[in-house]
Amino acid sequence: MALLKGKGAMTGVNLLAKTFNNNLTKDGKTRFIDVQVDHRDPRGPEQTNLHLVSQRTQDKDGQTRFNNGAPYSSGQFVKIVDAAGPNSEPILDKDGQEVGRVYAVKANVMPSSKGSGLVLNSESLTQSDFKIDAKTMDGQFASMKAAKEAAGKPAEQQSAGPVAEAQATAEHGDVPLFEDSAMSADAEELAVG
Repeated sequence: MALLKGKGAMTGVNLLAKTFNNNLTKDGKTRFIDVQVDHRDPRGPEQTNLHLVSQRTQDKDGQTRFNNGAPYSSGQFVKIVDAAGPNSEPILDKDGQEVGRVYAVKANVMPSSKGSGLVLNSESLTQSDFKIDAKTMDGQFASMKAAKEAAGKPAEQQSAGPVAEAQATAEHGDVPLFEDSAMSADAEELAVG
């Protein structure tokens, strides 16, 4: 996950909020969003992992996967969409159908009150300093790869999990569904802000 250290490092961060249409719980109260530091933000270039949340998991086949999504309430999602305005980009499947969207916003981030990683503070949302386009997510992957190389990690040691997972998801539209049973009764509090 992204490491933001030092005074003011978590204030006014340009972010990309990526979500798929099916990343909504059955009751419609919670949406899982992969929020990432925008690689064009001054804090982005040195980050080997731009995701605010990155949890290693194993699927039923024993394959290692990375879960980069954090639960946000439907109200928080509406604030993200409103703050981004027209500054968003569709996520398309291999057939060119929209399966999700990436929103460019700016907000303060803070440690998650429940769980690991960081979450955006939805009360601090504003427009991003950067315009998103079809190549922005490619820039995210390239930035993480460059930061890993600069850190001296050989390609075979790099944890390309989030990158490979995101690329496979975008190409195949193979997005896991999140069940209500995975959420506690106070799920809307998981992403405080």
